[in-house]
Amino acid sequence: MISMKSILYLIVFSFSLTVSSQDLAILKYKGGGDWYSNPTAVPNLIAYCNANIGTAMNLRPETVEAGSIDIFQFPLLHMTGHGNVFFSESDAKNLRNYLISGGFLHIDDNYGMKPYIENELKKIFPEKELSELPIDHPIYSAAYTFPNGLPKIHEHDGRRPQAMGVFVDDRLVLLFTFESDLGDGWEDEVVHNDPPDVREKALKMGANIVKFAFEN
Repeated sequence: MISMKSILYLIVFSFSLTVSSQDLAILKYKGGGDWYSNPTAVPNLIAYCNANIGTAMNLRPETVEAGSIDIFQFPLLHMTGHGNVFFSESDAKNLRNYLISGGFLHIDDNYGMKPYIENELKKIFPEKELSELPIDHPIYSAAYTFPNGLPKIHEHDGRRPQAMGVFVDDRLVLLFTFESDLGDGWEDEVVHNDPPDVREKALKMGANIVKFAFEN
């Protein structure tokens, strides 16, 4: 049975999408991890999407806290960092309601997040596990085609890049990109000195995520 609070969240989420344009926001979380890392990444991704896939997002993304009802204003939340992540019980409940109500969370491991994320996601979806997306998942062809799956942007430990997700009723609601570091590829060129073709791959995959989240 759905609680009255869950119904209220659903109403708020649905109403917010009808009164505001499609935008993404940066998720701020507790635990001491640097949720604010890669400061030029998301603005650059937004500018790329606006220029290439027909979005009209605000070039200066808002920051929202995990436990705030403000997250329901945005169909897509982006989260990144290097270290510890902590969701309180109320944070986890808020994020769960957001995701089952139609929201989408992209978590991009900037190196070192995986063990913390795996623990904290258990608070949001204790009944679910992260599972790797198949190569033919529509997120790899939403705007640009990636026949080999998630691109490798930064080496880190030299392991293969993985896109892992959480599904609710066969809908992908959460995407965790690991050993790819898309956000570094979105940053200003001078930050990491990535070659243009590498940055282009990162931005194109980011555009796929945006398009998929906005349309599904």
